[in-house]
Amino acid sequence: MSMSDKQTDDMQPMTREEIRKRKLEDQEQEKARQNQEKKPKSKRGRVRLIPIWFRLILVVFLVGLSILLGAMVGYGIVGDGHPMDVFQRDTWNQIYELIYYGVN
Repeated sequence: MSMSDKQTDDMQPMTREEIRKRKLEDQEQEKARQNQEKKPKSKRGRVRLIPIWFRLILVVFLVGLSILLGAMVGYGIVGDGHPMDVFQRDTWNQIYELIYYGVN
């Protein structure tokens, strides 16, 4: 083959199959290069600022506090009573009687 034959071979349009093969080869080379460049990840766990067990206790405490504050606001402000009366047993007995009176 002469020099002009090589040039014409390089200049001829490639078939779809050749283009696909070339793309696959390029992708495989890229993957291989990326795998070589990857550094091994450290297996050290994440250090948490607030431990999970403390978060759970905090959530339970905040839910309880919101229930108490909601009862105080509901009885004291909405119900025109004294907010601290929520903590008396007589108040809850009266509420129970209002709800269940005549149900039986």
